[in-house]
Amino acid sequence: MLRIGIYVAAAVIIIGLLWLLITGEGGYPKDTYPTSFMGIINGVADWKPVAVIEAGLLLLILTPVLRVFVSLFVFLQEKDYRFVAITALVLVILIISFALGKAG
Repeated sequence: MLRIGIYVAAAVIIIGLLWLLITGEGGYPKDTYPTSFMGIINGVADWKPVAVIEAGLLLLILTPVLRVFVSLFVFLQEKDYRFVAITALVLVILIISFALGKAG
């Protein structure tokens, strides 16, 4: 899962970089770029190179989070409750760190 996530994220970033090189512009006015999730989604829908690159970076960041989320259910299925608790704690810490990073 991690390997596939990294390959997909790298492919998206490379596509955005190539599009940036081909067009010569990022799709946004000078020194501006999307800073919210919806801004990135809208920018990708409008095929703006900077938004595509940011979407790739977002995928790269979310890949290990998805791995932790899936691990939670794998450990539940195996009835390994100690690792369920540890994985849930890691997931909560990740969510809190994202929330605090966005707020700060």
